[in-house]
Amino acid sequence: MSHIDKVFSGSIARLYQTSLVPLIFAPYAADLKGRVAAMDRPRVLEVAAGTGVVTRALASLPHARLSIVATDLNQAMLDEAVAAGTARPVRWQQADAQALPFADGEFDLVVCQFGAMFFPDKAKAFAEARRVLAPGGAFLFNVWDAIAENEFADTVTAALEAVFPADPPRFLARTPHGYHDRSAIERDLAAGGFTQPPQWATVAARSRAPSPREPAIAYCQGTPLRNEIEARGGSRLAQATDAAADALARRFGAHAVDGKIQAHVAMIEK
Repeated sequence: MSHIDKVFSGSIARLYQTSLVPLIFAPYAADLKGRVAAMDRPRVLEVAAGTGVVTRALASLPHARLSIVATDLNQAMLDEAVAAGTARPVRWQQADAQALPFADGEFDLVVCQFGAMFFPDKAKAFAEARRVLAPGGAFLFNVWDAIAENEFADTVTAALEAVFPADPPRFLARTPHGYHDRSAIERDLAAGGFTQPPQWATVAARSRAPSPREPAIAYCQGTPLRNEIEARGGSRLAQATDAAADALARRFGAHAVDGKIQAHVAMIEK
């Protein structure tokens, strides 16, 4: 993984919150909320919380004993999360999922939405999640399925291959959609010390936007894909965004667009 794949700073964080969250992350935040609601695990740690879409969903649960600590590697993402607010107090803390600043057994549940793909050493991050769980605690997380199962991301990636034929930006395929093999994930969980097999669910949803321009901006400017594009020339961002919007319009229409998204959800107990 390239170093820039982990950099969510500046305007990327703002566009992530305003554009990408409603486009693809909100349905899966609701899914995780429902799964947590069915559990009695009051001390919750969220890792790779981003701009807090899952945090806000969990904070709206009526569970009286629920306490939430939400962390992310990028302070700019947490700043957006804090600005958005939550229905109950949340402790926000910058932290690396591979070196969590918490005591052994401090939490009943560790939650991570679409963060595992970004961990350079996944087994180490999983070991940290296991370490901070109390006996009988659980780790609940999701990862994107293959890019072919996520139609907007697939279309944008193909469009950028035409813009940059010699060296196409591959962030979306490489990182967000590059960690979907269940067997590989199970091996990393085992390497992190988990001994029970995870429970899996594959969840499909729909990604909708008023026009193809919105997902083009969300992916090209609201993710680290932007870093890859700008590394090929600062003036190329507008060109890449236009090309992505045109490709989305050709595939999904020039007005409201609707595409498939799909992810795997895992729950594993300590």
